[in-house]
Amino acid sequence: MSHSSDAWWRTAVIYQIYIRSFADSDGDGIGDLAGIRSRLPYLADLGVDAIWVTPFYPSPMADGGYDVADYRDIDPLFGSLAEAEKLVEEAHASGLRVVLDLVPNHTSDQHAWFRAALASSPGSPARARYIFREGRGPNGEQPPNDWLSVFGGPAWQRVPDGQWYLHLFAPEQPDLDWTHPEVIEEFHDVLRFWLDRGVDGFRIDVAHGLAKDPEMPDVGEEPEDILEPTKRIDHPFWDRDEVHDVYRGWRQVTDSYAGDRMLVGEAWVATAERRARYVRGDELHSAFNFDFLKSDWDAGALRTVIDRCLVADSAVGAPTTWVLANHDVEREVTRYGGGETGLRRARAAALLMLALPGGAYVYQGEELGLEEITDLPDELLQDPTWKRSGHTVRGRDGCRVPVPWSTDGPSLGFGAGEPWLPQLAHWADLSVQAQDGATGSTLDLYRSALRLRRRLLEGASLTWLDAPPTALVLRRNDGPDAVVCAVNLGPEPLPIPDHEEVLLASGPVDDVVPADTAVWLRVT
Repeated sequence: MSHSSDAWWRTAVIYQIYIRSFADSDGDGIGDLAGIRSRLPYLADLGVDAIWVTPFYPSPMADGGYDVADYRDIDPLFGSLAEAEKLVEEAHASGLRVVLDLVPNHTSDQHAWFRAALASSPGSPARARYIFREGRGPNGEQPPNDWLSVFGGPAWQRVPDGQWYLHLFAPEQPDLDWTHPEVIEEFHDVLRFWLDRGVDGFRIDVAHGLAKDPEMPDVGEEPEDILEPTKRIDHPFWDRDEVHDVYRGWRQVTDSYAGDRMLVGEAWVATAERRARYVRGDELHSAFNFDFLKSDWDAGALRTVIDRCLVADSAVGAPTTWVLANHDVEREVTRYGGGETGLRRARAAALLMLALPGGAYVYQGEELGLEEITDLPDELLQDPTWKRSGHTVRGRDGCRVPVPWSTDGPSLGFGAGEPWLPQLAHWADLSVQAQDGATGSTLDLYRSALRLRRRLLEGASLTWLDAPPTALVLRRNDGPDAVVCAVNLGPEPLPIPDHEEVLLASGPVDDVVPADTAVWLRVT
């Protein structure tokens, strides 16, 4: 097997929908499938190629749906299986492909398998699908090792008969044992279930976490360090070599279907080379480039990341997949400094990302210039990190606030009722209605960039041109179709390169590119 050279996913721009916060059709304050369907014309007009929908499966919602109780159905909060099938059908009719979120590292504690495990005795076949261990110390009262949960506290939960089960995230999310053949076959069947319904691919949650060191070693005096998967290569539960066998099996399933079905991994790893191992020709098709997202607003740092990732991915014949935001990280307007500075930088970063060869992801609201909401009322926070940290880490709710669609109403057009998280009052001015047709708005910038990208930016070539150390200037394509992207990340104006036409700019430009601004140029 190898990566198809003309497959849609190699250059696609995919729009991430956090379903709870995109569009609410029934006024209960929570987004749903019917809401997504009602906004498909907006997404098609925006110019993206596909949508990625976060988990909509039956779930107790201990972690916003990433605790799945049934992988083959829809939670009534979001709709029905029939509506999911309609979404796929209508998206395809709109020219959009559909990527679903799949959560293989863990299930909900309400999943039938885990309920059976708790009802069974130690050593039973039902428990073998999960990671149960005996405790340490007198009567096994201490956890099996010193591993910590990503959401805070120990990564082990004791059950009444004295055994402990592993949960790298919340206790309501027990980890599956991916050495068990039933687990492997179950997920192959889940893939087929949704592929048979026409979905075009899957985003794989915690793709780097499925394999664990069978020795279950302690990690030492500072176990908190082990929670960061980018810190080290020899890790007991992140990015272990055994995980690649799982994805070789998944690739065989997707390759058995027509239409270039794809797999994209959420793989937080230590180096670009480690990430590239996930996208070898017989494994995943793409993996998020989080190095780009994590980079400071610095020309040298960004160029280093871009070069390393392009080299590592090209070595295995895969495209690089760029991303600036998602439902787990601080929105880039805030990350880049907040206020007008943060917005200018976020707009410039968008033009840089969309000028690069490969694929890209846009997180809902990114195209509106939304910022992180950092002062949500404590009593409304739902991220499990807030509770597990003893109310010291506020978690990810600030980037998950519902999208503003209109300039008025109880939820700025998100739905007929109050939204599950409150929006900022000035978001009325950032709403789709306020920005639609407004020349120079962030929405106008994204629409223009996506249209030009599809028409002008082809192939995998990228050539760096001479530039000051505080700027990036790159050329895409050669000959009469060449396009130059110039980004000024420093305080001093950047002389604008020779050009025939300014195609697009993230802010006003004349003879120079101002600070925190990017421009696309047609050149001779």
